[in-house]
Amino acid sequence: MTTTAPPGPAPRTMIAAPTTSRATTRRREHAACGVLMAPFFLLLVAVFLIPVGTAVWLSFFGADQPGLGFGPERTVFVGWRSYAVVFTDPTFLTGLGAVLAYCLLYIPLLVVGALALALLFDSGAARLRSWAQLGLFLPHAVPGIIAAIIWLYLYTPGLSPVVELLARADLTIDFLGARAVLPSIVNISLWSNLGYNMVIFYAALRAVPREIIEASVVDGAGPVRTALRVKTPLIRPSIVMVVLFTLIWALQLFTEPMLLSQSSPMINSRFSPTMYIYDAAFTRNNYGLAAAASVILLLCTIALSYGVTRWSNRTGPRGEA
Repeated sequence: MTTTAPPGPAPRTMIAAPTTSRATTRRREHAACGVLMAPFFLLLVAVFLIPVGTAVWLSFFGADQPGLGFGPERTVFVGWRSYAVVFTDPTFLTGLGAVLAYCLLYIPLLVVGALALALLFDSGAARLRSWAQLGLFLPHAVPGIIAAIIWLYLYTPGLSPVVELLARADLTIDFLGARAVLPSIVNISLWSNLGYNMVIFYAALRAVPREIIEASVVDGAGPVRTALRVKTPLIRPSIVMVVLFTLIWALQLFTEPMLLSQSSPMINSRFSPTMYIYDAAFTRNNYGLAAAASVILLLCTIALSYGVTRWSNRTGPRGEA
């Protein structure tokens, strides 16, 4: 009679091999992720962190001329003085208010207009859809400075055929006057960016499953109700993205008012915060003041962007439930 020995422990190689293989695979995945993410972090450091750090550093220094202003100019540490000057400067606060008013007027018009056009094209009611989309997108291909020059020509009395036609109809509109200058700037921005954002919304709408839309039609929803109650909620992430990016861009308003200031007395050299920064740096040669204003504008942009993100999270599907 033979007896068999109980099975002993498995060899070390049979246990260690899978563990070693998993560890090697994990290291390779981490290395691949590091290689793929390296360009992003390099660009983040080069184009964001270093400029922001430089601006913060410069904001604490200023130029000083001893000897009643007749001595050699030197750079001295001034602490928070530049920030105090910016916060107490009424021109900066006025420019910040003008940009906020611009955002309140421009962003809703852009989002609603682009969304309405995208819904129209997605419904199939529009004819020559490809040509219409191309015509709406082409203004975005025009550089901002060229677009501002074109509209400056259309706004200038004595040159503009639009103003001449309105005058023949006994309508006098001063597009560069006190009441119309802000809507005129908004019009330039809408002309340039409406088609681009419409393409974003249209691409999101094309990704919506057709089965959902067909189910809403079967349930008796008409075209308008389907667009507002079915399609629009499904592309909500794209709407939030457009609002966020448009807000960041709008707070940097510069090109349009800078060019229109050549023909409108209602736009001064500090009409917006970015124009205030430009004037402080390149007209008054006060780089510390310009850096402080840049940091303040950055903080305002971060705060407003954070507010939009929190609002979108609270009013999302979970918040609605």
